[in-house]
Amino acid sequence: MVRTERSITDYDSLFDPIRQSRQKKSGNQLGDPARLATAVLTLIASGNPPPQLLLGSDALKFVSARIERLQNEIEDWKAVTLSTDG
Repeated sequence: MVRTERSITDYDSLFDPIRQSRQKKSGNQLGDPARLATAVLTLIASGNPPPQLLLGSDALKFVSARIERLQNEIEDWKAVTLSTDG
């Protein structure tokens, strides 16, 4: 990954660990570009492509966790949600 040199030094102590983590991951992602191309071609050829397509186990993990948190939030606030009906 190539990053711009633009940086505000006052924030370096906060962002340096994030930058280092991203740099370490750069080029070591799970994805296989050839398999991505195959998936995209499958998507294009599909008669009914999904509005969102998750590609990769990492994407599936992150989105599934977000959906679970959202479902829990909905359930926790269900009474308040329904309380606004007339």
